[in-house]
Amino acid sequence: MANVSIKFNGKEFLLSCEDGQEEHLEELLIQINKKFNNLKNDLGNLGENKLLLITAVKVMDEYYETKKKVEKKKDELKNLSSKFRELKSLIYQYKDKKEQEIDQLNKDHFKLKDEIDKNQKNYEKLIDEATDEISSFVEKANLGNPS
Repeated sequence: MANVSIKFNGKEFLLSCEDGQEEHLEELLIQINKKFNNLKNDLGNLGENKLLLITAVKVMDEYYETKKKVEKKKDELKNLSSKFRELKSLIYQYKDKKEQEIDQLNKDHFKLKDEIDKNQKNYEKLIDEATDEISSFVEKANLGNPS
């Protein structure tokens, strides 16, 4: 345990604290001393005990106000976190839906390509047949009409 010598309201006090916490204890006592002296200046000398009580009440009031703010921020963070998870879920759903649409478009694309290839073969076959018929017709016409 470490000892810290402090001056409060004109009196010397020796306080103990964990090793390494001396500076922190001094900072806390500086803040308490400021509050005490501010109240003493604002309210006059009401007596040390009453001023200490009012100082303690003000410190506790600040503590509870800060605690309320921290709880409010925790709730806001929890709500924000929940909304983030919801948004993340929506993003994944959207991604999955778009991947399904892309898969369907790819299937439709290949189906259309196959249909085009099939139609092209049919068209070429039809042209070949028509060409053969025309050639046959021309040959028959030439045979029936000797020149």
